[in-house]
Amino acid sequence: MTRVLNRSIPFWILLAASIALVAAGLLTVLDHLGTMTATLKDGSATGLEVYGGQSWIVLGAALLGAGALGVLLTLALAVVSSLLGAATAKPVDIAPLAFDDIDQDDDTEGALDAPAAPHEIAQEQQERAEETGDEPAEESQKGSSGSTATATKISVK
Repeated sequence: MTRVLNRSIPFWILLAASIALVAAGLLTVLDHLGTMTATLKDGSATGLEVYGGQSWIVLGAALLGAGALGVLLTLALAVVSSLLGAATAKPVDIAPLAFDDIDQDDDTEGALDAPAAPHEIAQEQQERAEETGDEPAEESQKGSSGSTATATKISVK
């Protein structure tokens, strides 16, 4: 049996229930058949033992047959699963999504949650400066005090 079948709870439930049905059916048939045979041989048989015993034997035979069918089914399932083996999933190659494929009309307010990269900020400031005719922002202010020395960490004496 394969590992997958060994770990399958329904398989083991089917096998245990089938064996229990075989045992219950066999016990019922043998008990009532023995009682009916003994009372018929000694001449003390009543209608309840004869006709009731026949019904119990039929019921036991049905249980025995269902259990035997279940055992045969579990054996067939074990054979088929060992011949086929475990199902293996083949890996699927996922192509990366191109930036043009992303629908950008969904975010009407803009992406407020995602921080902008420093080079994107610098490029945006450069474009604004060119539109207004001013000098770029990185040239006009390098630090919090606006001096080049502060931005480049150079001590000025």
